[in-house]
Amino acid sequence: MRNSECDRVVENASRVVVGKRKALELMLAALLSEGHVLLEDVPGLGKTLMAKALARSIGGSFRRIQFTPDLLPADVTGFSIYDRKSGDFVFHPGPVMSHILLADEINRTIPRTQAALLESMGEFQVTVDGETLLLPRPFFVIATQNPIEMDGTFPLPEAQLDRFLMRIDLGYPSREEEVAILSRFQEEDPLEDLQAVVPPERIVELQRERGGLTVSPAVREYIADLAAATRAHPRVRYGVSPRGALGMMRAAQSLALIRGRDYVLPDDIKELAGPVFRHRIILRQDERTRGASAAVVLDEVLAKVAVPGPA
Repeated sequence: MRNSECDRVVENASRVVVGKRKALELMLAALLSEGHVLLEDVPGLGKTLMAKALARSIGGSFRRIQFTPDLLPADVTGFSIYDRKSGDFVFHPGPVMSHILLADEINRTIPRTQAALLESMGEFQVTVDGETLLLPRPFFVIATQNPIEMDGTFPLPEAQLDRFLMRIDLGYPSREEEVAILSRFQEEDPLEDLQAVVPPERIVELQRERGGLTVSPAVREYIADLAAATRAHPRVRYGVSPRGALGMMRAAQSLALIRGRDYVLPDDIKELAGPVFRHRIILRQDERTRGASAAVVLDEVLAKVAVPGPA
């Protein structure tokens, strides 16, 4: 039996987003894992719409940053301004002080501003003028980027890509889904009427519940074996990091929770391998020149590493 609260969130967001239930489940799994998501695909596929629909479904505060080349770190984290009346500096919080932050087209801003998100994503806090401030919980970053129009963009470095628990590619809708999109948005925007179905406080409770789900020794070893196999692959320069392996375990717990189980299956790991591991596999330069891809390498690793049998 599936988790009813998680299903309500996905179903509610699906009232706006057509044909992307799996992607919405993955995003919710990342949220329950206290991770962050990078949505990557060509323009016009609904990346921003998905982020807004999920944010409205869980309530809480939502902020959007349109990343541009002139954006500064203080525009993200906030800044202090001298108040003449009080004689003190007053902190003005930036958009990062929210439950869900949409970092739109993150690859269009300078690396210095991209890096301003690192502390927030990893430690759920910001430090401004030597003062450390805790972020609201839950805190969830949904970043988007387009793989085309590379002029004037700043690709995320590998170290920052590793901070995202998942990278999700959406893909084009089917003919039937596109017809449904046209019908749904013909007269009005359904996003305007979307209401929260689960409060943010309950999301925090579900995050704690997720941590208590059973991960058997065999499944933990399977995750470690997959990560090690990516590092040992002859086409790979850098494989999955320990942070990636830990993220996989948490994401698998979240997926099991969404699907109403209190234990993780090897199939959960295989299903999540693409979103969690693929962007963490850095190929050798000569392999990239020859057109090799991390997806092909990951398929080879999944086929090679033995899947644990029933306990």
